[in-house]
Amino acid sequence: MSGTFASVDALLDHARSTIDRYPPAAAARLVEDGAQLVDIRPAWQREADGEIPGSLIVERNHLEWRLHPDSGAAVPQASHDQQWIVVCTEGYTSSLAAAALTSLGLRAGDLEGGLHGWRDAGLPVVAGPTAVEQVVTG
Repeated sequence: MSGTFASVDALLDHARSTIDRYPPAAAARLVEDGAQLVDIRPAWQREADGEIPGSLIVERNHLEWRLHPDSGAAVPQASHDQQWIVVCTEGYTSSLAAAALTSLGLRAGDLEGGLHGWRDAGLPVVAGPTAVEQVVTG
């Protein structure tokens, strides 16, 4: 992302214009085909609202370093071919985070509606919090 924005809404609109956003059912299908959900919420939010089974936990402040395969601090799942679907609580922070990943040349989009949208679509949620850099089981 570059430039100056008049408001946070303008920044968000710009970020969303650079990424793919997936409704929960579409995201679930992409995960079945090899995409990886990455939950960027802090532990207190994951404990309060739960987590999506199969998602990788990477809190927002480490995201770019952990998902870029050439960073020297990458998680084992990081590769240039991996498709990432970023998850936050309601789908706002995830849009900004996915845009940052896209600007690094990674295949990233976000989950429309975040964890709340996923849960409201009747998709599975389990109790958290899972440790950072672990995949949610359940």
